Amino acid sequence: MNNLNRHIWIEAEQWAISEWNEQDCNSDVIVVFQDRSKWISSFFTYKNIQTLREKNMSTGECMNGAYYWSSDMVLIDFISRKRVEEVIEYLLKEDKFVNVFTRYPDVNAADDYLYPISFFDS
Repeated sequence: MNNLNRHIWIEAEQWAISEWNEQDCNSDVIVVFQDRSKWISSFFTYKNIQTLREKNMSTGECMNGAYYWSSDMVLIDFISRKRVEEVIEYLLKEDKFVNVFTRYPDVNAADDYLYPISFFDS
């Protein structure tokens, strides 16, 4: 997997610039490898956990902020493309990627248009 080309989609990159605070946000991250395998995780900044706790304390969610849970959570200092790529590279190099990301069904050929031309060609 480490030697395969990969396509990284970061949900926050789809938002308006004013909606994305690299220091205080959370974002789904999807990694697709050239073998069509698709992996998903959710990245949260440390600061965002505190922001969510404060929000939940005022709204009553999560037992008034007493707990927080998210599947496939990765805590990160800030969310930028460069930092997310660094974390993914590290996880691959250290053979920890499959422990952090959850595998989803492989990408169908019908969705090839969503990826760079010839991405899936071997």
